[in-house]
Amino acid sequence: EVDLAESGGGSVQAGGSLRLACVASKTDTSRNCMGWFRQAPGKAREGVAHIHARHGSTYYSDAVKGRFSISQDTAKNTVYLQMDNLKPEDTGVYSCAVDFGSCRPYMRVDWYERWGQGTQVTVSS
Repeated sequence: EVDLAESGGGSVQAGGSLRLACVASKTDTSRNCMGWFRQAPGKAREGVAHIHARHGSTYYSDAVKGRFSISQDTAKNTVYLQMDNLKPEDTGVYSCAVDFGSCRPYMRVDWYERWGQGTQVTVSS
């Protein structure tokens, strides 16, 4: 089984940037869709962005569209989430996970597996 590990979280002021990384422990050709989720305190986990492992097609939630960018380095088994113009409402624990099916036009938590431990992002006003 593939394990995922996130890194790159931290504390920034509003308007700042962070780059998160999600590293898979091994190459897995069945890993079709890699997604980033976040969970704010007291709120449900929500999908942020996903990328198709082979096609490179992407999806963004309305909340982050135009500010976040997802990319991947297949040679390093790594998916990145570049977060610019951060807002206090972006605060939360960011996690990556795998959808072994196809990337779909929106994101649901129950479609994803192999969750990483998460990395904390805190944006202050």
